[in-house]
Amino acid sequence: MPSTLPAPRRFSAVLFGLSGCLVDFGARTLPEAVRRLRPNLAGNLPGDCPPSAALGQVPVAGELQCLEQALAESAAAHAEATPGALARLAHLHAQGVPCAWLSELPADASRRLADPLPSWLPAAFSSRPRPWPAPDACWQALAGLEVDTLEGVVLVSGEPRLLQAGLNAGLWTVGLAVCGPLCGHGPGDWQALAPRARERLRADATLALYRLGVHSVIDHLDELAPGLDDLAARRLSGEKP
Repeated sequence: MPSTLPAPRRFSAVLFGLSGCLVDFGARTLPEAVRRLRPNLAGNLPGDCPPSAALGQVPVAGELQCLEQALAESAAAHAEATPGALARLAHLHAQGVPCAWLSELPADASRRLADPLPSWLPAAFSSRPRPWPAPDACWQALAGLEVDTLEGVVLVSGEPRLLQAGLNAGLWTVGLAVCGPLCGHGPGDWQALAPRARERLRADATLALYRLGVHSVIDHLDELAPGLDDLAARRLSGEKP
């Protein structure tokens, strides 16, 4: 159903997570890279584990290099746009809404993951930011887009720590329950689950994101348009993030 909201440009900017949001359904890049290096850890890796903690300890130089190589290889295998991602990006671009993606994976792995994305979409690589959930990466991304206000900025991600960073930055947030790390299943594995198992995982992820404080929760980017319409209506009514 087309939106009936009067303003053609409803948002100042939209920031996206990369893995488990725009690409890599289920955010499998990091856990599969860890599985190659530490098979005993992969099954216990938290869904929102940062790369720096993925090996269960502070990595020494050789381990860090091996992890970055494994991440790059895993990223190449999972560089596929998630449902609705390209269509939503094209729609926002046509509206003139600035967009960018954020990632805390190493630059090589991030660029490989971003390969299916349009060339106009910039990466928001930050200059020595504090790690998520600090808001630095969000603010630096907006500075890179030359967006000088937080009013009407939305962050979309399935990664709880990035969503918390967005909340800390004062942004509107849309959480992705199914395609992010909280469910953690690739598209084939997700469809292979029994319906009851899928509903339980979806419900648990949705509840976790709302408990975090996100403003809206959807399954994946194919549902983003009504989610943004909801936030736009709330803004028009005077609500603040």
